[in-house]
Amino acid sequence: MRFRDRHDAGQQLARHLEHYRDNASAIVLALPRGGVPVAFEVAQALHLPLDVFVVRKLGLPGHEEFAMGAIASGGVRVMNPDAMRFQLPPAAIEAVAAREHEELLRRERLYRGERAPLELAGRIAILVDDGLATGSTMRAAARAIRKLKPARIVAAVPVAAMETGAALRDEVDEMVCATSPDPFYAVGTWYRDFSQTTDAEVHALLEAAWQHRAAEPPVEPRIKPIAVDHKEKQS
Repeated sequence: MRFRDRHDAGQQLARHLEHYRDNASAIVLALPRGGVPVAFEVAQALHLPLDVFVVRKLGLPGHEEFAMGAIASGGVRVMNPDAMRFQLPPAAIEAVAAREHEELLRRERLYRGERAPLELAGRIAILVDDGLATGSTMRAAARAIRKLKPARIVAAVPVAAMETGAALRDEVDEMVCATSPDPFYAVGTWYRDFSQTTDAEVHALLEAAWQHRAAEPPVEPRIKPIAVDHKEKQS
């Protein structure tokens, strides 16, 4: 299976998430930037609210490719236990965290503007990206979201390496993947158009999703309450 682009991938992924359609407890969370077009289509197809969940890796000083932890939307920080062996002074960790926190805030302002993040406590968080290779970003996001006390975490992607998807099942309550090709190669291999998603596109898609939700009429209850006559009976 190859997807035309991220929008096509989102439409196909939504078919695997039909059991969450119109679920008042569910929310779609996009990992920017590439996960946003995918998540937009999922949210539209399932009639669910959409938000972004920004994650920034805390790279080990001098070896930034190694993630000693991550920070995420909502002021959440998770640390990688394997980083303890480097015995970094707390000041060095805080310096990296402060720098990445500024970038996280910049991106949130750029994407969300003045809108507050949607509440996750007690909700079903459907975390969406455009694919999983190593799964490090999704894993960090899932651990961060867990601290916000959702009822359930669902990781959902159009394509993933088979071993990565299997390993991620230990971090989430449900793993949903449209396809797990073997051999995998890279996420971009499975898209005809895998051009970079821009900050402007992220902002535009979020605005479109929010305006669409605001314009929707109130949902009528499926079971109407029975009218009760409180008049006293004539004796």
